[in-house]
Amino acid sequence: MPFSPDDLSAIWLTLKLATLTTALLLLLATPLAWWLARTTSRWRAPLGAVVTLPLVLPPTVLGFYLLVVLGPHGWIGQLTQSLGLGTLPFTFGGLLLASLIYSLPFAVQPLQNAFEAIGPRPLEVAATLRATPLDAFFTVVLPLARRGFVTAGILTFAHTVGEFGVVLMIGGNIPDKTRVVSTQIYGHVEALEYAQAHWLAGSMVLFSFVVLLGLSLLNRRHTGVLP
Repeated sequence: MPFSPDDLSAIWLTLKLATLTTALLLLLATPLAWWLARTTSRWRAPLGAVVTLPLVLPPTVLGFYLLVVLGPHGWIGQLTQSLGLGTLPFTFGGLLLASLIYSLPFAVQPLQNAFEAIGPRPLEVAATLRATPLDAFFTVVLPLARRGFVTAGILTFAHTVGEFGVVLMIGGNIPDKTRVVSTQIYGHVEALEYAQAHWLAGSMVLFSFVVLLGLSLLNRRHTGVLP
């Protein structure tokens, strides 16, 4: 069997983490991306920079500061302890929170681009038909931005599956709790178990190729290259 029970456990935990991160980020990123696409506030540029920050920060830097903030002496850590929840580092909850922050730009940017591409005209037409802003958003904006949601979902899921630095800093490498595929590969390499590492790493390469191919075909179909 190419995958050991520990490998299968890591794969399952990775899929669970990626699915939850994607679902939550699509909910959280939608209003944020809509605001960034529509606002003329002076806070647009600073907030946009904060959202984009995980793209340029080394994962270990982001992981370190999350570890400090979420730890027993950090303000979030002190809050969770006062609520009787303990601390988040080295738990699945901490792993999920770190993934939400680290993958945020991969959800926000495709949605923001999709919203900006719609332009004001469809909303103006909806307003003339007496649609409320909320009705117009759900009946006009969301269908027109469907491709942006698909792209955001695929990129967020794929990025979460490939996380390593932030995952290792916040979650460690605890079996059945925080050990995901990337840290499982790292463990195999440290133990000189190259055959097992090859199976997992090869699966990651195949997964990444399928994601990129799917996005490429989606973009070509959208631009009318494919029939």
